Amino acid sequence: MIDCTRKPLTAQAVEQAMKEHDGLVHAFIQRQGGGDISYEEALQAGRIGLWHALQGYDPARGTAFSTYAWVAIYRRIHRRAKELSPDTEVLSAEIAGSWVLPDPARELEKKLIQDVLHELVGQLPKRLCQVVVGRFGLGAQPPCTLKELGQELGLSGERVRQLEQDALAWLRHPAHSWYLRHLTGKNTAVDYRRALAQNAALRRARRKRR
Repeated sequence: MIDCTRKPLTAQAVEQAMKEHDGLVHAFIQRQGGGDISYEEALQAGRIGLWHALQGYDPARGTAFSTYAWVAIYRRIHRRAKELSPDTEVLSAEIAGSWVLPDPARELEKKLIQDVLHELVGQLPKRLCQVVVGRFGLGAQPPCTLKELGQELGLSGERVRQLEQDALAWLRHPAHSWYLRHLTGKNTAVDYRRALAQNAALRRARRKRR
């Protein structure tokens, strides 16, 4: 799990590190290309990815920073290429076939998504966190049914279902899930509108039952 107690880098340290590791962005573009976007566009997007990598890197995990940053640069340039393409699906398929992450980077990408998910769930109130962990098997135990989890928590299955809905509504809100959405490519305006619409529909349904 991500260590939330780590102190953020100072602005001066970030600026220095950006200059030191800028070669990683150039190396990625030269090796993988930038899809149909210009070198300048890819470079700007890659530097944003590098900035995110500097904010999230934890040497205690034993992963080289270059490997960690390569994933972040890849995600950001890939996202920018999709945003600028008139034919997103075609370009996405082309990129998927031509932009190949090294195996260690792919494993790191999966681990990063898992860590961010666990960190996000850990921000929920204790009872909601217990429900999500139990329902989706995020802990040591396999996923539970509403009834099984209700018996464990001393609640009815219906109450567990309500708590699950509350937890998912909080987790999918863009204000909370933006980084996870960024990592998984679910952070477009359409994705955000869909999430907010789901939460609004849940609130309306609750009001009608009162």
